[in-house]
Amino acid sequence: MSKKLELKFYNEENGTVTLSLDDPIEPVDAVAVKQVMDEVLKQDCFFSSGGNLIAKKQARIVERNVTEIEL
Repeated sequence: MSKKLELKFYNEENGTVTLSLDDPIEPVDAVAVKQVMDEVLKQDCFFSSGGNLIAKKQARIVERNVTEIEL
């Protein structure tokens, strides 16, 4: 099982851009996540094909379970 913290932003074309971080510390500190997302927007350090990131959309933990099937 693996977990990721996904930080989702809107870009200038109203598209969604996702920054994904492996193995987040849990429980997640919502205030810290909000501060980091605000800092990403303030620093204007990421660019997407739809332009700069302009607003926060969502943050979430995504959990992935893989079960191999023996053939």
